[in-house]
Amino acid sequence: MGKRLRILYTIPNFNTAGSGKVLYDLAKGLDKSKFDVEIACENRKGKFFEEVENLGLPIHIVKTKTPLKPYHSLFSRVWKIAKFYKQHDYDLVHSWQWSSDWTESLAARFAGCKWIYTKKAMGFKSKHWKIKSWLAHFIITINDDMQAYFPNKKAQKLIPLGIDTEYYSKQVRKESPTDTFHIITVANLVPVKGIEILIRAIGLVAEKNIKLTILGDDNNLYGDEMKQLSVDLKIDHLVTFLGKKLDVRPYMSEADLYVIPTLDEGRKEGMPMALVEAMSIGIPLLGSNISGINFVLRAFQDLLFEAGNVQALKEKIEYIMSLNTTEREQIGVSLRQYCIDHFSMEKFISAHEELYTQLITNKQ
Repeated sequence: MGKRLRILYTIPNFNTAGSGKVLYDLAKGLDKSKFDVEIACENRKGKFFEEVENLGLPIHIVKTKTPLKPYHSLFSRVWKIAKFYKQHDYDLVHSWQWSSDWTESLAARFAGCKWIYTKKAMGFKSKHWKIKSWLAHFIITINDDMQAYFPNKKAQKLIPLGIDTEYYSKQVRKESPTDTFHIITVANLVPVKGIEILIRAIGLVAEKNIKLTILGDDNNLYGDEMKQLSVDLKIDHLVTFLGKKLDVRPYMSEADLYVIPTLDEGRKEGMPMALVEAMSIGIPLLGSNISGINFVLRAFQDLLFEAGNVQALKEKIEYIMSLNTTEREQIGVSLRQYCIDHFSMEKFISAHEELYTQLITNKQ
């Protein structure tokens, strides 16, 4: 057996990074007879970090990027990161950092190892994104709109994020004592997520035998505003904020509908994994018609609504509610099968193994 290729994954943390579970599954699934896998992140925060530790892979608590200023000490700080790479003799560093920072890629250039990154969110306006992309040996995009960011970069490839479809599968649903129609959304509450659109739409739905559950970190000003909005609309008895949950599967499995109402502004969505998780679990979905969401739901155009349009979302919700149980179940079955066919973890891992091998052996 030849020398195993040494791969380092870098990510800010496993607490706020929404792609942490994807990286976990990728690191877990790579063929260990061919790849020697390690992880670098900045802290041990979050319950999910314990799951990552249980993989038994080397985890380095270290910063692999550094602020640009002060400029006079930039290269010495970058060289410190490069020494870390050289010390561990990495063949390739795969960054899952969300920001436009390019010091990590410069350090890899100094160290003489390949550096690639996965573009996780929309947005490409700053010059730093262009520098980062120029320094990268390869760029992985996760939706088809992202490819336009790099018109002159041949070293790029679309690899949609993968999901463990067995882990995210339909669980036995508890019978509800009422006929309440249960809607759920999962998001760490920040303004771009458009939660107010969903709350306002709930307030307009004619049938009030309905409830909305919101999962995600709501311990912030926007979260407080959303709670107050439900009070102001006199529907606070219909809306429940449960905060962040490590395992969303039991909540999704009990829901009749998942909604992702992200606005068409700011960072938007790259490939929202909570949406893919709901798809894999097999419940009906509604999503705003923006990049990332419309990529995931490209075969289900009737499940999209205009971003920011409360009335349009209200009408879509009422349409799903008007369907009988069998019709809603069929939507869920179709969504799950599409997820298996296009976003399976097996395809995701295989695509990365092939890319790593090509890059490291100079075939790409």
